Amino acid sequence: MPEAQKPRFQAIQEELASLAAKFSENLLDATNAFAEWVTDDAELAGLPEDVREAAREAAERDGKAGWKFTLQMPSYLPVMQYAESRRLRAALYRAHATRAAEFGPAELDNAPLIRRILELRREEAGLLGYANFAEVSLVPKMAESVPEVLAFLRDLAARARPFAQKDIAALRELARRDLGLDTLEPWDVAYVSEKLLQSRYAFSEQEVKQYFTEPKVLAGLFRVIETLFGVRLKEDTAPVWHEDVRFYRIETPEGALVGQFYLDLYARETKRGGAWMDEALTRRRTAHGIQTPVAYLNCNFPRPVGEKDGKPRPATFTHDDVTTLFHETGHGLHHLLTRVEELGVSGIHGVEWDAVELPSQFMENYCWEWAVLQEMTGHVETGEPLPRALFDKMLAARNFLSGMQTVRQIEFSLFDLRLHADFDPAGERSVLDLLAEVREEVAVLVPPVWHRFPNSFSHIFAGGYAAGYFSYKWAEVLSADCYAAFEEAGDPFDPVTGRRFLDEILSTGGARPALDNFRAFRGREPQVDALLRHSGMIAA
Repeated sequence: MPEAQKPRFQAIQEELASLAAKFSENLLDATNAFAEWVTDDAELAGLPEDVREAAREAAERDGKAGWKFTLQMPSYLPVMQYAESRRLRAALYRAHATRAAEFGPAELDNAPLIRRILELRREEAGLLGYANFAEVSLVPKMAESVPEVLAFLRDLAARARPFAQKDIAALRELARRDLGLDTLEPWDVAYVSEKLLQSRYAFSEQEVKQYFTEPKVLAGLFRVIETLFGVRLKEDTAPVWHEDVRFYRIETPEGALVGQFYLDLYARETKRGGAWMDEALTRRRTAHGIQTPVAYLNCNFPRPVGEKDGKPRPATFTHDDVTTLFHETGHGLHHLLTRVEELGVSGIHGVEWDAVELPSQFMENYCWEWAVLQEMTGHVETGEPLPRALFDKMLAARNFLSGMQTVRQIEFSLFDLRLHADFDPAGERSVLDLLAEVREEVAVLVPPVWHRFPNSFSHIFAGGYAAGYFSYKWAEVLSADCYAAFEEAGDPFDPVTGRRFLDEILSTGGARPALDNFRAFRGREPQVDALLRHSGMIAA
């Protein structure tokens, strides 16, 4: 870059970093600012007992009677899924959908930040000699061009949309026939979905949740890691930032330290939403020897509530929570099990962004293995493992509404890519206009006009996914194809395949291109068939 342009480029980076931090802070503050107080217990109908108890304790901490519901996920999601009160669902949905927007305090509105971020990214692309920021974003990725990614997303949308249309038709039919809802509103979808799940498969996610107690889940997760990759996990000690945080170490069978990680599972008001892995230290060679890696694994799960036999009851997690934990642990393993000693390509460093989700999505598959769940479950009251009959129902429902879920992810991906490829932040068309165009192309359920999804889209405005949200679907092709190698071996813990996955994928980091890693593991180019089969979109 010419010397005269470098100061401006540096200023852009600094302002973008500041805006991203402010975006995240606004979203956290707006999330924490909302509370819905319920004083009539009739409005609690349908809610699980542990959710009611957590809401009562939240109100009690504020010195009030009744129940307090918030936009924190352990409070928000169960209301949307189980609450019979349509008023309560609608109130929380609207509050969640309009966070950090013009409907609240002006100082928390993320819309001006979005426009400024897009202006700066556009300017940055020009300084670097690119037509738009999407082109800049693709330079370190496996995908080679914007048209290639658009074609990938639209092809996947064409395959998924017929399934999504069947999904939404089934929801509308059940809502009308069994629940007296002539119009399926967005705040009804999770509630009606749960009813349809129970109707089709005769089980409830709340029933399943009783079997996933925190101690059993962690023991099961660690057992999977140890069996697959030939390591040992142990509790360890280190200074922590909150009493909930725990610290662990990974060792070789001979006791040599491989890496360490913090585990911060529970939601709290001072913590950003979602789940993520981040690095504290990365493996590298120093003048004093090898620096072993350290990772942070963060989730927003419900904390333990109530007592059993005079002791605190363990936290219970939904199957989705468990899958999230395995996902983030996959990122952690990518960081911790590297053998590379150069900082720039060690762990997840230097890994193409559209391949960085491969290990995380790969690990999710083990949440669907009977051999794993047998050992990883124990009913919170009786200690009995998950019954095989209930697991079979879960397996039958694995691809429940997968069409809708797929087109939703494609919607986010197309919006992100087009926002950074062909949207002019100085033009007359607004960000919401572009989102409406994308939804018209792929969505089967369109949110209300007052929905402000972009204002909370942290992945692209406060994270590393700008013009890269498609990476989730791109990497899902890779991860499904990698797991198919274990299926072909006839054993999800096949030691030869597990060693090869460790050697060719996890331990190499960014030392060679991700596509070369994949080819070394699979012996061929990636194929989309495994993903479509796992998603129920082609026959097994």
